[in-house]
Amino acid sequence: MNQANMPQKATKKKDSHDKRSKFVGLAESRTSAAIKAIRVIGKLGNKAHYEYSEADVRKISQALLREIEELKTRMLSTGVKPQIEFKL
Repeated sequence: MNQANMPQKATKKKDSHDKRSKFVGLAESRTSAAIKAIRVIGKLGNKAHYEYSEADVRKISQALLREIEELKTRMLSTGVKPQIEFKL
């Protein structure tokens, strides 16, 4: 191995570490925020303060589950953009 390749490999390794570190930090903060937001939605379950139907609960649950599936698809895909479809 010659000397010219060593700094370049070290830089690539550092870049990879920086990307990983950035991912971990963002993933932890965004996941925590999403969990908090879901818990806030859960507080709507207080029947003393709110009126809702079982259909409302299903719609909220289905929307959240769809987004979780979309998240998995995006993170595990090889660059194919997901299609957005919404129908009433």
